Amino acid sequence: MRILAKDCCRPFSNKRGGTVLGEGGASLVLETLDMALSRNATILAEIVGVGMSSDAYHAIQPSVEGPTTAMSNALKNAKLKPSDIDYINAHGTGTSINDSVETQAIHKCFGEFSHQLAVSSTKSMHGNTLGAAGALESIATICALLAQKAPATINYLEKDPLCDLDYITNQARDIKIRYSLSNSFAFGGLNVSLLFKTKPDNV
Repeated sequence: MRILAKDCCRPFSNKRGGTVLGEGGASLVLETLDMALSRNATILAEIVGVGMSSDAYHAIQPSVEGPTTAMSNALKNAKLKPSDIDYINAHGTGTSINDSVETQAIHKCFGEFSHQLAVSSTKSMHGNTLGAAGALESIATICALLAQKAPATINYLEKDPLCDLDYITNQARDIKIRYSLSNSFAFGGLNVSLLFKTKPDNV
């Protein structure tokens, strides 16, 4: 499919050349708040919104509309405003088209608030694990919430005019994160956005 990098994965950077495949797995335990409290579980985070879309635009080429719809649906599901979100763990594959399209989608969804978002792609570190990516990056997003630190997008060289958001480049950043969004946009236009916050206020 001609999407692999010749050297390394450098999402959102100028001179990015593709993705790097990674290996790994991840899982999360999802349960109701009542069930978690009844067994004295350590609650790491709460899923407050889920957004999905299936744009069926192209087998491998992304569209702006599909990711925009997924993120917008997550906000609606959570009853949150664009200004409530502080951090996005981006899909960020490191391919030329994917990263610019995701940037456009974030602009379209968040409008005037898009530049207040901290954005990073952990694929720059663990690679694209394909079917495991959604779970793995959800865990990274939860860890960012717990640590109040946005993970870095490593290998970043220089700004690309088509990718003009506040990317966390090469070094993690301490920030206040109230709500964080994790994006997973798959081949064939299958898009999912998950909205997380720290443990419920009454716990």
